[in-house]
Amino acid sequence: MREPDQPETGLPRSSDADSASITPSHTPTPGTTSASEATPGTPAALGGLLTAIRTHPRAWIIAGAAAAFVILGGGSVALGATVATPATAEVAPSPSATRTPTPTPTPVKTIAKPVRAVPAAVPGATRVRTCSVAGLSQDGRLGNLEAQVVNAKTGEVMFDRNGGKPGPTASVLKTLTSAAALAVLGPDYRVSTRVLKTATPGQIVLVGGGDVTLSRLPGGQDSFYTGAPKMQDLADQAKQALGGQPVTSIIVDTSLFGGPVWQPSWDEQEERVVEGSTSYITALQVDGDRDDPTAIESPRSTDPVGRAVASFQQYLGTNAPVTQGTAPGGAQQIGIVQSQPVTTLIDQAMRVSDNTIMEELARLVAIKTGAGNTFDAENAGVIAGLKQYGIDTTGIHIADGSGLSGDNAVPPSYLTRLFIKVLNRENGLGVVYDGLPVSGESGTLASGYNRFTGDNAAARGAVHAKTGWIDNGYTLSGIVDAADGTKLTFAVFALGPVSDNAKQAIDTLVTGFYHCGDNLSNN
Repeated sequence: MREPDQPETGLPRSSDADSASITPSHTPTPGTTSASEATPGTPAALGGLLTAIRTHPRAWIIAGAAAAFVILGGGSVALGATVATPATAEVAPSPSATRTPTPTPTPVKTIAKPVRAVPAAVPGATRVRTCSVAGLSQDGRLGNLEAQVVNAKTGEVMFDRNGGKPGPTASVLKTLTSAAALAVLGPDYRVSTRVLKTATPGQIVLVGGGDVTLSRLPGGQDSFYTGAPKMQDLADQAKQALGGQPVTSIIVDTSLFGGPVWQPSWDEQEERVVEGSTSYITALQVDGDRDDPTAIESPRSTDPVGRAVASFQQYLGTNAPVTQGTAPGGAQQIGIVQSQPVTTLIDQAMRVSDNTIMEELARLVAIKTGAGNTFDAENAGVIAGLKQYGIDTTGIHIADGSGLSGDNAVPPSYLTRLFIKVLNRENGLGVVYDGLPVSGESGTLASGYNRFTGDNAAARGAVHAKTGWIDNGYTLSGIVDAADGTKLTFAVFALGPVSDNAKQAIDTLVTGFYHCGDNLSNN
């Protein structure tokens, strides 16, 4: 260990006395303490130091100068540190100094760098389609055209002329009524006609359930409605249940359907008498109230209930008095017959555009949904059924179930969406597709109706669609199997003061859709 009087000067040592070791010249007396052993700061230590200085004055002068240099040099360094540039100065605090608490730094607000704008993604290229039907769509025979075509696979609107505008549909409305019936009644629902007996001996009640296909023809004879239930069967059940007891009175209950029996906007003379396409809408009737039970179109009577009751009485073999009323509580069922399921009724009505079946279904839908039992209730009832398909029903108004009324309103855009579901057979809608007339081959699109003939025969068998006609319009809506294999759904309304030749103009436009397929242009 170096002693305090031997500081490390850092200077080179000389060969003379200046370089000699600084040690004491006397030998210490035993039992005494030498200067080198003395404790610093004691009198003995101080005396030793003075003796050393007197003995070697030159050496101590040199050592003192060196020490001063070191001290002054250190001070200079310290001074330089205090005046150094702030960015490089680093002053160590004196151990003996009172430590000043370091102030809490004030948070520095960081200024966010501006976000560089990123260009929006460039949209994919839109296919340019070049097959135009613009000329065909401007055919004057089409009147005020409302039309839309959609790619059934992609949902892309390919052609549109007022496609979002609600318009009268004519019998195309039967597609909506069918869809609502499937959703509300169910595909397997059957319509019942019943006979009850009351507590009064010999009194029975004939209850109409709305089945317009019930036939008055005897067993073994087919009516227009295939597989229709028979009034004869119902009467036989009642007679057997009565066990030979004579019928003393008949109550006829037709309260299921409310009045009026004829939609005010319909042309009664044209539809009921001349065309023979539509009956009064009552809960009890036979053969759609046709004069000829086997004919597709036949004049209808002014008393469908009376015609049905007469047939029932005939098979019962009674002339018992008849009154209108409702079945009393506690009446017991003694006979029942049922219609074909809803799917069969839809199929029959779609193929030949049967108005009476569709009015029956629309009324039953309104009743089942709780909307009511009149024409006025059908709007709420049918729309409630349609909502189950998840397609926006905005703009739709239902005045009847058959489409006869010019007050019906449906946008073509609704039909193109509904027919995608029909094509895909969603929710049982495959029965609607199966019942659609086929261009040039079946139903109201067969060549016998002068449809898809001449040049338009190119699309023969490729169009599955529902036809429609009323005084102020001709319509067609359905599915096209285009020449290139594309499935298209479409709706075409030719509205206004149009004539019968509008049908050919519609066929020509739809044949244009067939030729264009996925290359159909909206220009």
